[in-house]
Amino acid sequence: MKLTTPRLLLREFCSDDHAAVHAFASDAEVVRYTDWGPNEPQDTTAFLHEVAENARAAPRSVFALAVVDRAGDTLIGSIRLEVTSTRHRRAEMGFVLARSRWRNGYATEAAAALLRFGFHDLALHKVSATCDPANAGSAGVLTKIGMQPEGHLHDHLHIRGQWRDRLLFAAVATDQHAGRRAEPLG
Repeated sequence: MKLTTPRLLLREFCSDDHAAVHAFASDAEVVRYTDWGPNEPQDTTAFLHEVAENARAAPRSVFALAVVDRAGDTLIGSIRLEVTSTRHRRAEMGFVLARSRWRNGYATEAAAALLRFGFHDLALHKVSATCDPANAGSAGVLTKIGMQPEGHLHDHLHIRGQWRDRLLFAAVATDQHAGRRAEPLG
């Protein structure tokens, strides 16, 4: 599977991606608000194995894709859409980018493309995402792609010995988001 935007290619991960993935996944600042990491080399290997398994699943419910800067053919991050209910046509999304690529609009561009894929190609009705309340960058991305705040989840995740809150955002398929509709999931 591949999705393209003006500056990015969202593609399946491959085994050659280990060094690039590990570079951002082992950066403590990059994973500061995630519930995983910083990665050790074996964690990155396990991640690449897991996403390869998910890509082969039939029917597929997890779309974890490499975010590649087309200008330099450089892997700069990861983005994921997971169908959580086919009956209710619902999914969750998340993303992470290398620190050197923050504040350049790449996360917004990638997230908007994956949201369109969810609504157009998977015929999803609702896509949600969460972020740490202190992560203003991610909250900004979610807002820019048309997601609306839906709530504050208190003590939602236990991360590195601390309970952390999450802000919940979501978008519902509308003419603004959905455009041409695919056949419903199922």
